[in-house]
Amino acid sequence: MTDARPPRRIHKVWLAILAGSLLAGAIALILAREPRARAASPPPAPFAVPVTTVQALAADVPEEMVGIGNVQALYAVTVRAQVTGYLQSVPVAEGQMVKKGDLLAVIDPRPFQAALDQARAAKARDEANLVAAERDFERYKVLAKHEFQSWQNVDDQQGTVGALRASIQADEAAIEQAALNLSFAHITSPVDGRVGLRMIDPGNLITANQSGGLISVTEVQPITAVFTLPEIDLPRVMDARAAGPVAVRAYTSDSRTMLSEGVLLTPDNQIDTTTGTIKLKAQFANADNHLWPGQYITARVELGVLRQIVTVPEAAVERGANGMFVFVVKPDQTASVRPVTERLERDGVAAIAKGLAPGEVVVVNGQSRLAEGTHVAVRAAESGGTGLHEGG
Repeated sequence: MTDARPPRRIHKVWLAILAGSLLAGAIALILAREPRARAASPPPAPFAVPVTTVQALAADVPEEMVGIGNVQALYAVTVRAQVTGYLQSVPVAEGQMVKKGDLLAVIDPRPFQAALDQARAAKARDEANLVAAERDFERYKVLAKHEFQSWQNVDDQQGTVGALRASIQADEAAIEQAALNLSFAHITSPVDGRVGLRMIDPGNLITANQSGGLISVTEVQPITAVFTLPEIDLPRVMDARAAGPVAVRAYTSDSRTMLSEGVLLTPDNQIDTTTGTIKLKAQFANADNHLWPGQYITARVELGVLRQIVTVPEAAVERGANGMFVFVVKPDQTASVRPVTERLERDGVAAIAKGLAPGEVVVVNGQSRLAEGTHVAVRAAESGGTGLHEGG
């Protein structure tokens, strides 16, 4: 019987050698194809930074100077009594608009009317006495010529006539004073304006020139505002005044809402050396009563108009070590740093004097991740911007 084990082991060895050869060939084939696959695949796209852009526009922009101040009434009067008496009535409502001469308050006039009647009666009495004294004087002169009366009596009677004439003059003055006091019992408005809050109620006894007064009246149409500007701006303001009336716009203290339009009246006659500022006064018609005495405002003095200057949102302008710049988006969708010269900023809009042309697309959001040549992915600008620009 023959042993078959050695041939079976030889067979297994050959199988293992064959399997190894096939595996090595497969690995070699894969390694040979990999460089060709790499060469055939496209390179990865560069990363694009998302940004928001707008288009630079040409627009007319007012050239303004901005100052802070407060509103002042053209005239402010505290009405006080000029005679003592009981306050009978106040025939005006608080906050009412009144005209010059309108009745504001009535003090009981009866004592003053009685004093006037008494002064008139005293004058009538003295006038009657004067007539009698003048007749006696004429008779005394005739009698003295015939030596039936002494010349001493004639002189005395002449003195009596003179004294009565002086008394009549005093009576006339007393009548004028009594009539004046009677007129003071009816208190009228000295100016056109708005009545303030009542300080004393009817029925109270008031005295002449009582502290605090009865009521106040402030003229609010027109009205004025006093504000300050840096002294360095004064020459330009004076040049603008020399060319014609200078427009002034009053805004709320947060500069968001325009309240009224007016005209510059005058600067103060000296500069405040402690602050380096100059006060200016402007007048406003205030037809809609948006300005109120004591109100804080932002005043904008218009010195001219920058015609068709390039404008972008203020957010587009960056400030660096070398000055101001913006990021401009080129047609290949890459960002480029563009130095600019800014003329002014107003209501979130920057007027660019140099470095930018109308129609160029600038970045307004996302600049922190940009550099020269950075690829960008443009997003539409948010609505509700400055009103002068559109999204790009």
